[in-house]
Amino acid sequence: MENANRETLKRVLKPVHLWAIAVGLVISGDYFGWNLGWNTSGTIGFLIATLIVTVMYVTFVFSYTELTTAIPHAGGAFAYAYRAMGPLAGLIAGYATLIDFLFATPAIAFALGAYLHFLFPVVPVLVSALFFNVVFIGINILGVKESAAFALIVTLLAVAELLLFMGIVAPHFKMTNYVSEPMPYGWAGVFAGLPFAVWFYLAIEGVAMVAEEVKEPKRNIPKGYITGLATLVFLTFGVMIFTGGLTDWHKLSSIDYPLPKAITIALGNAGSFVKIFAGVGLFGLVASFHGTILASSRQVFAMARSGYLPRFLSGISHRFKTPHWAIIIGGVISFIALFTGTTGQVVILSVMGAVFMYMMSMVSLFILRKKEPGLDRPFASPLYPVFPAIALLISTVTLFAIIWFNFMLGLLFFGGLGVFILIFVAMGKHRVSIKDDVLLERAEVITAS
Repeated sequence: MENANRETLKRVLKPVHLWAIAVGLVISGDYFGWNLGWNTSGTIGFLIATLIVTVMYVTFVFSYTELTTAIPHAGGAFAYAYRAMGPLAGLIAGYATLIDFLFATPAIAFALGAYLHFLFPVVPVLVSALFFNVVFIGINILGVKESAAFALIVTLLAVAELLLFMGIVAPHFKMTNYVSEPMPYGWAGVFAGLPFAVWFYLAIEGVAMVAEEVKEPKRNIPKGYITGLATLVFLTFGVMIFTGGLTDWHKLSSIDYPLPKAITIALGNAGSFVKIFAGVGLFGLVASFHGTILASSRQVFAMARSGYLPRFLSGISHRFKTPHWAIIIGGVISFIALFTGTTGQVVILSVMGAVFMYMMSMVSLFILRKKEPGLDRPFASPLYPVFPAIALLISTVTLFAIIWFNFMLGLLFFGGLGVFILIFVAMGKHRVSIKDDVLLERAEVITAS
């Protein structure tokens, strides 16, 4: 195991790669999942929910970037909570982050299967979802630079297609369609729609997971986060509003391929074009699928390296310099989730992990400002303490809303957390020190020499 620990992650990523990872991680949220929120909120209710969530993400990303640049560790929120509040808090934040990314992966795999089934009805959804799992495990093992270059290409294609989509459906937008049954469930529906609005942006925090693979992270990470968020905000409102005014929104509120269906409605049958559009649409899903595998594997790697998960999961491939065992175990968990859940349930579990992790991160930020005022902060959260306070407040409200409307899934999430804590306390793992960044830097020198 000592030899495995001497292997280190390579610093090869530039701002353009970070933009591609940030947008690529999230962009599948524009292709599916969000439309399920119309069932709970109606169009105007969901618009309000999305505005609230957008404010949360803007304030969160600016605040989270302070943590990411000050502590550029592959563990992300796990590392920040550990440093701010100790081992048990790190364990809890790590669990939430694992749920966030490990369940986002099968949710996207479901949508990939649905899109492929739309193109080729003879291909079962589950079979193609499992196929994509295997293929992208292999791509991620090959190397982070190669993975990031792939992410850049598919993300550019996905963004271009969403712009094309907006250009096609915008002329068919009718306000009468958009305001039909605007808030069928009132303000309760707005709160019920919050987790589906989170899906528009969920996983942008995954950029933190590749912090140890970024060139000049304290300068380049803010560039990647901020440009990525700006891109996503523009795409989110364009896709949601134009699609909602295209037709009776009920027709698009319960399917995993709303955009190809919207194109069909806008252009009539235009079968061949719709098939091409759906085919290109796979790139958006592929970009996010690839990104969530990348991010989840780095979380597993970081927790295993610090002893919070089995040590062998921190092994790094000598040839490719990637955490191959962490990538494989994430794929296994995705396989299991694909056989046991539905898209909506998996999305909600992933969102629950994400917003809980956001809460832990913002609390960590407040504590570190008091505990370590001299910590080097190349990027400081603007309007502190207002921005992190807003992010903490909205994420807390969102978590309670998710639990209120999805009580059994909430029990599953917190029951899993309780088991996680009991096992690690019983094993004494909660006393294990997180891997020191200074030791990592020395290991990089040893490896380079």
